[in-house]
Amino acid sequence: MKKGEIWLVELPSADGREQVGSRPAIIMAETEVVNIILPLTSNIQALRFPHTIEIKPSKKNNLNSISVGLVFQIRALDKKRFKNKLGELDEKNLKEADTMLKKMLNL
Repeated sequence: MKKGEIWLVELPSADGREQVGSRPAIIMAETEVVNIILPLTSNIQALRFPHTIEIKPSKKNNLNSISVGLVFQIRALDKKRFKNKLGELDEKNLKEADTMLKKMLNL
């Protein structure tokens, strides 16, 4: 597993507006125990929220539809929740996610 890969993950139940269930996610950082991820949604209406990026399907990322990277929902996820690798984010979208994340966290 490495930064920029897109994996199908199983997000645990939540009690609010967090993404849950089986969905693609972008790995943003890897540690020995968990990976830091950005969940994706196919609901393009999510682009109305700040800190989101549009990701178009490609042969490289293997997404089936236009997806929205939910940068504002960054989270740590145990490696046991990663099911299978779908593809990789292109360099342009990865840089966009990095820039947005730094701006959002005031880094």
